[in-house]
Amino acid sequence: MVSIYDVDPNLLIEQASKELKEKKILSSPDWAAFAKTGVNAARPPIDADWWYTRGAAILRKIDRLGPIGVNKLKVQYGGRKRRGTRPAETREASGNHIRKILQQLEKAGFVKKVDVKGHKGRAIAGPGRSFLTKIADKIAKEKGFSVKTTLESQE
Repeated sequence: MVSIYDVDPNLLIEQASKELKEKKILSSPDWAAFAKTGVNAARPPIDADWWYTRGAAILRKIDRLGPIGVNKLKVQYGGRKRRGTRPAETREASGNHIRKILQQLEKAGFVKKVDVKGHKGRAIAGPGRSFLTKIADKIAKEKGFSVKTTLESQE
């Protein structure tokens, strides 16, 4: 079985965003077409399906780093704020869209709230991990490799 670490993350996120949109697991709100992703962004995203791409990226990040909360995700998706002649500063991303995506993923059963030794946040649930693993497996089959051939090539 192929894991999310065995395939290109960009391909995984791209395929997962298509699946999230087709299966209607995530639904983009009306305001998403006009909203910036944070104060560091000059304009809203150009891609009309950015909501699904961000949802897939958040799902992958929760699988890798979970349990992880909204504040840590805000830092992960933040960026450089250009301030004219003054030096640029790092800013966090908007928490609203991250929170809404997490709520939709939680409603679908892909993530769940957990408290592990005082570390609160969202962790990947069984259906979420299965969803990502199936997509990774599909990508691996399209590219023509398996975990066994990958491990053999490293020796």
